Amino acid sequence: MIVKRAAVLGRCMGVRRAVDLALKTAEGLPAGSAAPVYTLGPLIHNPKTVEELARKGILSIRAEGEGFVADGGKDLPSPLELRGATVIIRAHGVPPAMRQRLEAAGASIVDATCPRVLASQRRAREYAEKGWTVVIAGDRDHGEVTGIAGFAPGAIIVGSAAEAAAVAAEGPVALIAQTTIRAEEYAAIREALASRVSVLEVVDSICPATAERLSSLAELAKDCEALVVVGGHNSANTLRLKAMALDLGRPAWLVEGPEELPPEIADYASVGVTAGASTPDEAIEAVEAKLLAMGKDARRKT
Repeated sequence: MIVKRAAVLGRCMGVRRAVDLALKTAEGLPAGSAAPVYTLGPLIHNPKTVEELARKGILSIRAEGEGFVADGGKDLPSPLELRGATVIIRAHGVPPAMRQRLEAAGASIVDATCPRVLASQRRAREYAEKGWTVVIAGDRDHGEVTGIAGFAPGAIIVGSAAEAAAVAAEGPVALIAQTTIRAEEYAAIREALASRVSVLEVVDSICPATAERLSSLAELAKDCEALVVVGGHNSANTLRLKAMALDLGRPAWLVEGPEELPPEIADYASVGVTAGASTPDEAIEAVEAKLLAMGKDARRKT
């Protein structure tokens, strides 16, 4: 079996920054400090990275009711006492109201929001303050989208061109995309919205990392019989990579690690490997090594 990597894959700038910031925050505490370090929700959408952070004492929490509770994993008091604790805002960002809630709870805040997401938040606030209707293209349940919407009260979230075509807005409209949306999806939403409103400004908010990984996958597929996408099953950009792999007409699997590789993949002479923007290098290397081992085993049996 020939195993070939995509030219562009794995962690993007925003994810690397968030993980580095979290680790430096924990390492920077005074020796013997009992002050806890939390992330508000999983720092990034990659379970293996979240597990690694937990081993270093950086635990995920979530808002519940009037307080905050552990987000799975360790058994912690409920609700949590955040006074004196450090809370890291994850790469997807949070609405202003959540930041205010953390501050009111007495937490020390470290902001690991991706710079590109911060830019989208800023633009959403600017348009809202001017009285424009803000439309956000993306997954309404995604943390990034709900965070951006918090900066523009009354924002409308659309997940498809059909939803955009149903938007009823008076006055000027600003369109902002979730950073991981596919360019084709965003273009279709833009066109549908343009037919509904007289004044439309479109913010170029798609992260190049997403487009680069999709383009690189398209090139990889030309030389490979099957494709493996490495990343979290809950990662939007990783799921888009798998969807594109299938659209390209190749058998494709999404795995978080080598243990999820199916036996039948050994039947292919060439397998391409790509990875989502939240995937650590170690996971990519482990999957690649397992594929090569499976290929050797298949050759011995023949």
